[in-house]
Parts: sequence; structure tokens; C-alpha cells
Amino acid sequence: MPGGALDHLEWRTTSVLDRPARYGVAGQGPPLVFLHGWGLGYKSYKRALKRLVSQGHRVYAPALPGFAGTAELEPLDCTMPGYATWVLAFMDTVEIDEPVTLMGHSFGGGVAIRTAYQATERVSRLILVNSIGGSAWGRRGTVRALKERPLWDWGLHLRRDILPLRQATRVLPVLLEDLGPNVARHPRTVWRVAGLARRVSLIDELEALKQRRLPIVILWGASDKVIPERAFRDLCSAAGVGSADASCVTVEGNHTWLLADPDGFAEVMTNVVDVAKQVDELEQDEVS
Repeated sequence: MPGGALDHLEWRTTSVLDRPARYGVAGQGPPLVFLHGWGLGYKSYKRALKRLVSQGHRVYAPALPGFAGTAELEPLDCTMPGYATWVLAFMDTVEIDEPVTLMGHSFGGGVAIRTAYQATERVSRLILVNSIGGSAWGRRGTVRALKERPLWDWGLHLRRDILPLRQATRVLPVLLEDLGPNVARHPRTVWRVAGLARRVSLIDELEALKQRRLPIVILWGASDKVIPERAFRDLCSAAGVGSADASCVTVEGNHTWLLADPDGFAEVMTNVVDVAKQVDELEQDEVS
């Protein structure tokens, strides 16, 4: 791998569904597939992903279709089922032959939910980080469907979320490494995905995963205004928070907290992994 560092992702090109795709990969151990947020790619998350590698995972970080060098989906396939089908095809392409820990941030969280719903047997655990998919939005004491939230309100809070002076120097260069080229190469995809992220509700899919007893962890930054708290609570409720198979965790930070504080992200993920191992050990003891 570049520089000989085992925890640095190696960037590769492959073919998924007969079209070019880019992804990063590194590490040894159980497979973890990470899906990035809107407008970004695997490069934006390289510091956070490096921490996951150091925790004993083989991390795969594909650039989703239309981003960071991966070919666009056909317009009719630019849907959550379409993206999920692509993720499953990617897993086939890179020959992942065991259930994965599937993790997604923001838009990638929504794709992860749908992927797990379409092929639950291929996912051992679902981890959502400030994920889309909730259906409720609150403003001035009212509760409305999230799809009714105006685009300008999303954009206003996204700008405020990214640009606090204390983190702008850390987060902006990371975001622009992927966002600028993505907008230049595939402006239609960036726009379509923004609309899809605004409108989609994945409550039914999460409720189905709850019935299938898939372990789910949902993380949310308490200062996130891009994904409002009501939407986060929606996801938690649908996943069955408080049951043996689902947990919701609120952390400090905003929508991009894992980019601004990769060490804090690593600490949170260490706790998540430790709890997951304890649950697995308890289940194995019960079986034996």
C-alpha cells in the first residue's frame, strides 16, 4: 500500500455492473463497508476510515455512483433501491463472501438501510451516522413531513453546519477534495441525489429490519441541523431502540462531526465494537 502504511486506504478501480467504479480498501479482519455522504467520496473520510482499519477491520469504501470517479446510474435507477443494488453488486465484485458491518453517513446511511433491507443475510450489523431516512421535521413547535422541508432550509443549515470558524479550517479542505470535482463532473447526479435525500423515508425498511433482528446502531451529532432531532428519533423508534438489537447514541458535534474529529469518531466506534463483541459472545454462550 502507498507509503507502506497498513492503515492507509489503497485506491483502486474496478468494474461494477459493467461500469467503472472507484473504491478504497485497507486492513485485515472482518469486512466493513462504509458508504459516504451526499456530494462526497471515500477521500473525504480517509482520516476516519484509517481509525476503523486500526480497530481490526478490512475496510471497503466505495465511491457511490456519480461520485469520485464511479460511473453514474441510469436516471431511472437513481433511487434508493438502485443504489442498494449497486452496493450489493460492488460487494460481489470485490469478492466479499461473508456478512459485513455496513456503515453509512448521511445519504450513505440511507443507502445502507436500503441495502440491508434488500439483502439482510449479507449484513451482520448496520451502523448509521447522522443518517437520512427519518420522516419527521419540526419547526416553530410544529411537526411536518421531512419531505416538506424547503430546499433553502436544508442548504442554510448545511452551510452553518460546515462553516463554524473553529472547524472550517479542518473540514472545508476535506470536503472540497471530493465535492468540487463531483459537482464539475456529474452536476445532474449531485442534484438528483440531493432531491432523493430530502424526500426519502426509510421507516418501513427499518421496521422490517427490526422484525428480522438485525443489530442496528444509530449515531447522531447533537448539534446537527441538517438531520433534525425529530428525524433521528424517527429512525430510533423504527429500529426499536431499547431492544436487544438496536441502540441510539447522541454524540457531541454536528452533521460532519466524524470528519472534524476522527479521533472522537474512533473512540465512539471502539465503544460500539466492544458492545457488539459482548453481545455476540453472549449469544454464542446461549447457543452452546
